[in-house]
Amino acid sequence: MPIRAAKVIRKMRGGAQAHLIEAADGEHYVVKFTNNPQHRRILINEWLACSFLRHLQIFVPETAQIELTSEFIENHPELYLSIGSKKEPIPPGVHFGSRLAVHPERVAIFDFLPDNLLGKVENRLDFLGILLFDKWVGNTDSRQAVFFRARAKKWTPLRGDAPARVGFFAQMIDHGFAFNGPHWTFQDAPLHGMYFRTTVYEEVRSYDSFQPWLEMIENFPVEVIDSAWKQIPSHWLDGDEDELERMLEQLLKRRSRTAQLVADMRQKRPALFPNWKG
Repeated sequence: MPIRAAKVIRKMRGGAQAHLIEAADGEHYVVKFTNNPQHRRILINEWLACSFLRHLQIFVPETAQIELTSEFIENHPELYLSIGSKKEPIPPGVHFGSRLAVHPERVAIFDFLPDNLLGKVENRLDFLGILLFDKWVGNTDSRQAVFFRARAKKWTPLRGDAPARVGFFAQMIDHGFAFNGPHWTFQDAPLHGMYFRTTVYEEVRSYDSFQPWLEMIENFPVEVIDSAWKQIPSHWLDGDEDELERMLEQLLKRRSRTAQLVADMRQKRPALFPNWKG
């Protein structure tokens, strides 16, 4: 069920012109709108990518459908898109929401960490899993992540019973340009999807370093894709159902190519994995 918006906090940086909104459930969401300048399909890409990444147990935001009523929009004149010199209103209806993992007024959220702290991130190996994912889904943007300090075990599920100590955690965000953004094609440029702080790849020794994600992607269940697809609001699709089905069929066929896409990346930039053996 959609969650109603309650309060506009601020406009976010970025081409989608998302806004941080507090919703009726008391949580804070980065909301991307159906008429955002990057295209309506960006919402679909975000919804699908986050659903797939949760199956891969990579730490991504919880997602929701956020309802903006006509009354809410009327009462928040600061809610609009800047298109050139014009202010474009946000249409009422259901939009895409990406929930913040922590309360933004209580816990600091960082856009990046210096290299000496990156090596101490509790779930830093997620950067290897997300690299595979970005190659598989043809993410044509660079990898985006945010960081915060917390005491938690739930954000490192693949590490088993790790101590619940306080540490930095990375959350992978902004998946709108999976599937080549609004184009729904796959452009396999070797350096697409790379995180700009390449020290996160220093732990790679071989293809084994990418497990269990490599095997999980190669055997990615059709049922997970179907389930995510069926949850997409019909007005986000707006007649694109056949095109989406075609793209997802291609995505399934690409599962077995993931390792080769990493090999292409390594060949293009050998220094990316300085500790790769053999």
